[in-house]
Amino acid sequence: MEAKFGSTGRLPAAFLTPGSSSFMDFLSEHAPEQLPGRRQLPPVQGAVEAPHGTTIVAAGFPGGVVLAGDRRATMGNMIAQRDIEKVFPADEYSAVGIAGTAGLAVEMVKLFQLELEHFEKVEGAQLSLEGKANRLSTMIRSNLGMAMQGLAVVPLFVGYDVDREKGRIFSYDVTGGRSEELGFAAVGSGSVFARGALKKLYREELTEQQAATVAVQALYDAADDDSATGGPDLARRIYPVVTVITEEGFKRLTEAEVSEIARAIHEGRLQHPNGPQAPVL
Repeated sequence: MEAKFGSTGRLPAAFLTPGSSSFMDFLSEHAPEQLPGRRQLPPVQGAVEAPHGTTIVAAGFPGGVVLAGDRRATMGNMIAQRDIEKVFPADEYSAVGIAGTAGLAVEMVKLFQLELEHFEKVEGAQLSLEGKANRLSTMIRSNLGMAMQGLAVVPLFVGYDVDREKGRIFSYDVTGGRSEELGFAAVGSGSVFARGALKKLYREELTEQQAATVAVQALYDAADDDSATGGPDLARRIYPVVTVITEEGFKRLTEAEVSEIARAIHEGRLQHPNGPQAPVL
């Protein structure tokens, strides 16, 4: 502590001197060991075994975007946790969902939140949504060394673009490569099945409620075919995390709201186990 703050207990000059608007740049210069990608792992043979979060889905609608995630974390063929949370607010107008190594992913989200807050305090203005997406891309790229050892983090980033007045969705690969998705997206082990459901159910004219229902339907389909994805657990009252971002900002649906959606879907699946059919055009 004395080495950091000195014998007087005062902050070093580095903490009081204006500098970069990037919190990651500040850490890289003054405390690089605090960055996830800079840490040294002990020598191991093969990939590192750690809890992994799985499926995240997003669906846009006129006026905003929905981001939702299941609650299961797995470690190999075991369920490591049944109620993990994988969807978080990044700031007032954006959110991030995480798939991949759970511990590193949560840490990356916290660092991303600090990055956006630091920029706003230094610059006196918020980053554009495009700028936020680029900052997250840089953070993912810095974790490439960990990803090569099996500790990959692949987020899904969404937000309301106040300049374009619409919701937008960004997906990434492990190298930090960024793509903007149109309409809907899914990442994680169950993403193939979730994307198939989204293709079937998504319409551009969805309401906010309908978009939330489509997202939970997609997670239900993913859980039906992917053992690493957890569907709504009615017995334990564990439901997906569903968030909505509009011009009014970030909002997380309450447990009562999500349980109502999940129970309605479950009742429908009792009659049609494979889910609702796409309308015939």
